[in-house]
Amino acid sequence: MTQAPFATHDVFNQSPPFEDVDLFTADAPLVAAAAANGGAAATAELSGFGKHWGSAAMAERGRVANENTPKLRTFDARGNCRDEVEFHPAYHELMAHSAHAGVHNSTWTADGKPAGGAAEVVRAAKFYIAAQVETGHLCPITMTRASVAALASQPDILAKTMPVIGTRAYDPSFAPWWTKRGMTLGMGMTEKQGGTDVRANMTCAERDGGAYRITGHKWFMSAPMCDAFLVLAQAEQGLSCFFMPRFAPDGTVNAIHFQRLKDKLGNRSNASSEVEFHGAHAELIGEEGKGIRTIIQMVQLTRQDCAIASAGLMRSGLAHALNHARHRSVFQKHLADQPLMQAVLSDMALHVEASIALVMRLCRAFDRAPTDAGEAAYMRLLTPAIKYWTCKSAPGFLYEAMECLGGNGYVEDGILARHYRESPVNAIWEGSGNVMCLDVLRALGCEADAALAVLRGLADETKGLPGAAEAAAMIGRSFRRPDSERIARLAVEKLALLAAAAAVNQVSPRNAELFAATRLAERHAGMYGAVDLSDADQRALLARALP
Repeated sequence: MTQAPFATHDVFNQSPPFEDVDLFTADAPLVAAAAANGGAAATAELSGFGKHWGSAAMAERGRVANENTPKLRTFDARGNCRDEVEFHPAYHELMAHSAHAGVHNSTWTADGKPAGGAAEVVRAAKFYIAAQVETGHLCPITMTRASVAALASQPDILAKTMPVIGTRAYDPSFAPWWTKRGMTLGMGMTEKQGGTDVRANMTCAERDGGAYRITGHKWFMSAPMCDAFLVLAQAEQGLSCFFMPRFAPDGTVNAIHFQRLKDKLGNRSNASSEVEFHGAHAELIGEEGKGIRTIIQMVQLTRQDCAIASAGLMRSGLAHALNHARHRSVFQKHLADQPLMQAVLSDMALHVEASIALVMRLCRAFDRAPTDAGEAAYMRLLTPAIKYWTCKSAPGFLYEAMECLGGNGYVEDGILARHYRESPVNAIWEGSGNVMCLDVLRALGCEADAALAVLRGLADETKGLPGAAEAAAMIGRSFRRPDSERIARLAVEKLALLAAAAAVNQVSPRNAELFAATRLAERHAGMYGAVDLSDADQRALLARALP
């Protein structure tokens, strides 16, 4: 008797993998936003980066790094304390590729000054592209880049660390930072009893000659294999910021003891730890008692990256959904040709266009803030507002992208389930939604004239767009109310939407009009696709989103 073959059917009507594409040139809104904000000269560099990170090989590294999560090795086989975290080689490869491209340091000069030009914009485009492939490893990349801003408060430490931070090399060896080809930095602020309220921190710092000994704990300390950390602790004069290396100056392992790794919803390729310090060596950064003021320089930059990464995740969701819809046939038509699916995808494309235009406009402000007071005010007021809107938009957006693929989007074989699990962390990390709204109110209170000038500028840049004048007036009224905190979420979201409309207006006036009509002139429906865009506008948005 002939045995029947196991194969029962041919596989067809499935979309090809969205791989081996140039993630820069295939993204017309990104190309336009980068150029509009000063990055046109870097087109060739960004295209090379986009091709590399859009390759099947990089996609595979991202998958493997998340399926093989970090492991804490507290002790060796003989009982010696190790306090090391082991990563899969794919994670180290991702780190090396990001470092080689300068994603961790290209916004700084060799001596730790802002690089100027369009350094922030160009680096943001790379960060946005890398986030589409694997976001977890970008946590230490972000913190390393941002730490330089805080280290600037202590020039002697900046001077000795910058030659190692400033290399485009990744060195994963567990060794003193001053012996390595490159280094990464992390941060430790949160404690069990305080969370966001870091003034409630109980970790203590005691003087030890010219340095300090720190005793206490951190409830969240990400990327525990970084070579050094910026840590908040209570010194004699109050909460202060410290540089805490993994190795003490004599070359012995510092008294940093990891209790466990967090079992997180997403961000699985990256390790986050609970840690105790048992008299760990550290050096003061800035002044005693000014720890928040010192570390906030770092936090401002990490918040910027949260927004960029969220925009990147949404872009990836859109690209995979659109790639699937163009190849999947349902009811004798490709999904992309079905009117309801066109409505959904084009509305999503409009949201992503606004998101990338807005974060690139923010990065231009970071580039120009050192020499332009108006751009500095934009940066201070809009960073928390943009983080609020962009990061909180991402989970719902990525769910919609998953639904475009149906069951294929929900399973772990594809990237969208991972993106969906990844997306909430950016809204939670470095200040939740309420904290962002309070920071906007704080910026308005501390710099009322400068903030109002920013708002007037947004009104001018959106003049004539549907609903823009009314939105600007509503924002102004809301922030003047004595109960402004109660309605802060409404006002901050409207502020972000107005800023997004202004940013899109620089790159695509027609799409700015569509965005304003659907987000400012009326309240956008709770579901994507519940808008009335013409067939021509839908086709134009989808063609622009992905050729």
